[in-house]
Amino acid sequence: MSDTPDTQQLLRQLPSVDKLLRLPAAYDLAQRYGHALMTDALRHTLDQTRQAILDGRAHTPMPATLVQNAREWLEELAAPTLRPVINATGVIVHTNLGRAPLSQAAMTAVQAIAAGYNTLEFNLETGKRGSRAVHAEQLLTRITGAEAAAAVNNNAAAVLLMLTALCQGKEVIISRGQLVEIGGGFRVPDVMAQSGAKLVEVGATNRTHLRDYARAISENTAAILVAHHSNYKIIGFTTEPSLAELAELAHENGIPLLFDQGSGALLDAGRYGLEPEPTVLDGLEAGCDVVAFSGDKLLGGPQAGILVGQEPLIQRLKKHPLARAVRADKMALAALSATLLPYLTVQAEAEIPVWHMLAYPLAELEATARAWADQLAEAGLAARVTDGFSTVGGGSLPGTELPTKLVAIQQPNVENLAARLRQRPLPVIGRIQADELLIDPRTVLPEQEEALLQALVAVTR
Repeated sequence: MSDTPDTQQLLRQLPSVDKLLRLPAAYDLAQRYGHALMTDALRHTLDQTRQAILDGRAHTPMPATLVQNAREWLEELAAPTLRPVINATGVIVHTNLGRAPLSQAAMTAVQAIAAGYNTLEFNLETGKRGSRAVHAEQLLTRITGAEAAAAVNNNAAAVLLMLTALCQGKEVIISRGQLVEIGGGFRVPDVMAQSGAKLVEVGATNRTHLRDYARAISENTAAILVAHHSNYKIIGFTTEPSLAELAELAHENGIPLLFDQGSGALLDAGRYGLEPEPTVLDGLEAGCDVVAFSGDKLLGGPQAGILVGQEPLIQRLKKHPLARAVRADKMALAALSATLLPYLTVQAEAEIPVWHMLAYPLAELEATARAWADQLAEAGLAARVTDGFSTVGGGSLPGTELPTKLVAIQQPNVENLAARLRQRPLPVIGRIQADELLIDPRTVLPEQEEALLQALVAVTR
């Protein structure tokens, strides 16, 4: 660190904050961001400059340069951290990238409700206070055939509410093979503990029999809980009872069967060459009394936790004090209703982006990939079309892969290429494999194609 007379002279030449604030450019920034924040920006800039001078890394900059540095600091401070990106990874329900993209109808519904006042808790017929619990309930019961339904803010909250309202202070039986950990390190046993229910583990990790459940039932048993293997798979020497068998056992003993279905699948994934996934409807038809699932996975809607099932049990959930703490907001309810309607009108595959991506024909993916590769080659990039796989992601259909066609881009430093794409105004997120950047057309939204190609050309020039 330098502290020579020359250094002291440079430090003395730095203008004061007050002097900088009198400059026209600084005045304009103060009008936009506020005097206090502009003052903080200038102080931060001067502190950084002083340290650079002391370290011998800089001379005294012009006042205009100091104001420009303050402007950049303010712009960075004001820039949103939650931003749109182009998902070129091929992971359809990408948890880190916001899971399911909403349909156009859902986005329109959110905008309409968010822009003004609405009937969130107002009954137009009576002119009195209504209940937010009614929103989306009619669509949910119509689609699933359940007696009643409720929506909360996510599926972990749905499971917590279900166990708290129905099982607090009593025992809940669950297979050891279903004591899973979900995203963020949250575990099913921890959620159950927070509910006040006592966990009773039965069976082994890979094999649980109906008799294991039967032996565990006691006068203190409140329910049997099944947690679907939505984000993992156990293969090999395995067995577990069917939902129908567990439902029969539960009802013979006067207790409910609760099913954490998780993924929110309302359509049969097998139609698209995927492994069979028990749908919400399958759970209800098997005799489950309450089924809990997510809104933003295979359902293709907003973050929400949905509960469908027997009327008396769902009413107990709605009336529990915890229901208020985990309730869904107006925008989630608006988006959820708009997402559900295409399932009722048999238009989900065409209108819900998740299902549209799942059903994307391989021939169309190849045509798109080749068109992109040709455009990139014309711009001087080394790009080729190659075979690959997309995944569902988001804790849905674990291990399932969909054949796809990828655009593979070769660069001397592919990590640097990926980093530069992430720094774009509209960031591009791809995946790296064998020193190539892979772009999967399956998860790139149609309206983002042009921006994707422009970004790839811009960062490789």
